[in-house]
Amino acid sequence: MKMSAFNKNTAIRIAVSVVAIPVILWTVLFGKIPFLVFTLVVGTIAFYEFARIAEKKSAYPQLLMGLAAIIFLQINQYWSFTEFNLAVLLISLSLLLRELFRNNGSAILNLGSTVLGIFYIGFFTLTLLQVREYFPLYEQGGYLILSMFASIWICDSAAYFGGLTLGKHRLMERVSPKKSWEGAVFGFGGAILAYCLAYIWVLDFLSIRDVIILGVITGTIGQMGDLIESLVKRDANVKDSSALIPGHGGMFDRFDSMLFVSPMVYIYLKLFVAV
Repeated sequence: MKMSAFNKNTAIRIAVSVVAIPVILWTVLFGKIPFLVFTLVVGTIAFYEFARIAEKKSAYPQLLMGLAAIIFLQINQYWSFTEFNLAVLLISLSLLLRELFRNNGSAILNLGSTVLGIFYIGFFTLTLLQVREYFPLYEQGGYLILSMFASIWICDSAAYFGGLTLGKHRLMERVSPKKSWEGAVFGFGGAILAYCLAYIWVLDFLSIRDVIILGVITGTIGQMGDLIESLVKRDANVKDSSALIPGHGGMFDRFDSMLFVSPMVYIYLKLFVAV
């Protein structure tokens, strides 16, 4: 009896997860250069996929300049070669001057999509490094990043199975026709539950209030991040950002929620969690 397409895809997704998740967890907990390499891989590949999606809308982002900007920003964050404001000015000037000597479609679309990609993907992945390095005890940043990933994964799974079982009311049909309010509620609860469990095991250096708020951030902003990536793909009429990860789509697909959760967590830490 042949395996159905659904079961085959599910089996591939599980097999890839079994291999990838331990690698990600080790990288997060170890931190330092391996974690920098991880954020560079996520940021550059996701930007490449975003640029290819933008081309479907007749925009031609500055691919090499965008990749160089993301690499420069992350390496500068880790080793602090120059002030952040100066780095942004250098990148902005470089993009404008480079576009002057291009003759490829609309300059406005090209610059707009390049800058959007750098801000959306480059700056947002940058906050992963900032969260990882935030606490005076180095392992604490690793535990928080680990909890963020776990909460997102549990949120996604709870939303999927909750929506599959009870989903009747469409959440945002023009963006993602299959997502439901019921699924979103399950995902929201799963995100908070994940953080509460993490509080028991590894996040005891935070208050219970902090933990619940972080769960709320993941349960709301994380799902919005997924919807925003769906909005981008739907506008360009593509299903997945790429076929890079078997059964999972592309890097942009896999880290769309984290792209939004990480900056919000960093903002919360800076404003409300003193170290």
